[in-house]
Amino acid sequence: MQLNSKRAIVIGATSGIGRELSILLAAGGYTVGITGRRLTLLDELKNQNPESFVVSAFDVTNTKALPQNLQQLTNALQGLDLLVLSSGTGKITPSLNPGIEKYTNEVNVFGFTAVADWAINYFVKQGHGHFAAITSVAAIRGSRYAPAYNASKAYQVNYLEGLRQRLFHLKKPIYITDIRPGFVDTAMAAGNVFWMATADKAAKQILHAIKNKRKVVYIIKRWRIIAILLRLIPGFLYERM
Repeated sequence: MQLNSKRAIVIGATSGIGRELSILLAAGGYTVGITGRRLTLLDELKNQNPESFVVSAFDVTNTKALPQNLQQLTNALQGLDLLVLSSGTGKITPSLNPGIEKYTNEVNVFGFTAVADWAINYFVKQGHGHFAAITSVAAIRGSRYAPAYNASKAYQVNYLEGLRQRLFHLKKPIYITDIRPGFVDTAMAAGNVFWMATADKAAKQILHAIKNKRKVVYIIKRWRIIAILLRLIPGFLYERM
């Protein structure tokens, strides 16, 4: 491995936005630790640019092992400047399937929290760093189609805001970027076509936001309009939608 001057970890690099963002970071001079559950897909990505990628396969829902896994990967990178959490899940559940709702929270709440806490604690001890997490426009309101997904994304948005407030009072150069996509052409989009962005386009906008240390960014940018409209809809109308 040829160690570049900047080091990043991308959690959820096996496909979609995480994979495309890993490629862009490597092209931009980062040494990238790529993680996910599917080792074969991680190895396929590493083989495209062996000098820029370090592979470590693990599952964010294994929160007990997560701190050790992240520390070992950081040690292999010989440091860490940026951690991007691109791992998430969500499914439509018309029957309120308890298994789907439980797993959604295991990934989007408990796994997310474990990663965020480790990253912020590491960066605080180090004195600098950047944590970027992919949340969702879905965080703004509840959904009858996927209650746990929207609720878990609202949790993420509020958690990131709390962390940002905490860091402000520490007065250290540690940054948090809350990335809120609409529909991106990945498996999780479930065939939606409304304002669908390609994973490559989404990754480019995300990388731009990270470089500019944006606090909150909508992907693609026009989803900010939808976010404003969703907030304006009165509750008695929204529940009828």
